Amino acid sequence: MIKTGLVMTGIFALMQLYRPKIDKGHHESQKKVFPHDVQAILKNSCYDCHSNQQNLKWFDQIAPANWIVADDINRAKSVLNFSEFDQLQKSDQNTKIWGAVNKIMLGAMPIKSYLTLHPEAKVSNADLEKLKKYALTLAPEQKQDTAKDHKLHLQYAAWREKEMKAPKKLPVAVNGIAYIPEYKNWTPISTTQRIDNGTLRIIFGNNIAIQAIREHHTNPWPDGSIIAKVNWESLTTPDGTISPGAFRAVEYMIKDRKKYASTKGWGWARFLTPDLKPYGSDAGFTKECVNCHTPVANTDYVFTLPMQH
Repeated sequence: MIKTGLVMTGIFALMQLYRPKIDKGHHESQKKVFPHDVQAILKNSCYDCHSNQQNLKWFDQIAPANWIVADDINRAKSVLNFSEFDQLQKSDQNTKIWGAVNKIMLGAMPIKSYLTLHPEAKVSNADLEKLKKYALTLAPEQKQDTAKDHKLHLQYAAWREKEMKAPKKLPVAVNGIAYIPEYKNWTPISTTQRIDNGTLRIIFGNNIAIQAIREHHTNPWPDGSIIAKVNWESLTTPDGTISPGAFRAVEYMIKDRKKYASTKGWGWARFLTPDLKPYGSDAGFTKECVNCHTPVANTDYVFTLPMQH
């Protein structure tokens, strides 16, 4: 018994010799990006993983827990690092904040394993309301302009006419997914408004997706389901009415658990209009998509709540 205890103690001691590297970064934001109250909430609940300012407790530094902590921090910072937030474009900052607030609202952040040992990092309802109000102030407001509206209408009409001619060679995303022009004949599933980037969206589903909705088999969605998100710029009239502006992009989620196993069972693609330019310089762009949809992993990575047909 004593011998076994000594062996276990020796193994535990040896484990302490391996210390995974936590990327400390080389930059610390000096600009005041957030209001004081918002900054305080983020620092208390997010900075341990999403900044270069880790405040690790003693139990975070003991192996093998330290191995998990280091991996969590490095992965978290690759998605969002508040220490380098001032280096992002304003539009990217808004998108990051919008995503962070949504993850907190969905209970995905801070992660449960972290909260178990750091309960003080939990975002209270009052603090969440402060974050939501701040996020709303970031929404870009595009005022409606009659001349601009007419120009955009002509742009969209020309694009639709070009679409109807069915180009011989369809654009292909860097991960091999080709543009799917048939989406315009699919059934609408839902609509959404993204306040962070000022867009309106209509979401369509192919026949397999629509059948899955009718049969309430959307968690998980069956292989072959395709969801198309068509994005327009959001315009606001003087009386507060929201209307579509410039045609921005068409995005696809294609379900195939085997083919797209490395990206959570979905193939992701985005084509920027009106030229349908594939988004992303390499196939790694899908990491952005997966990270954005991770908070809704429990609904098969789909944000959309389908209208019942």
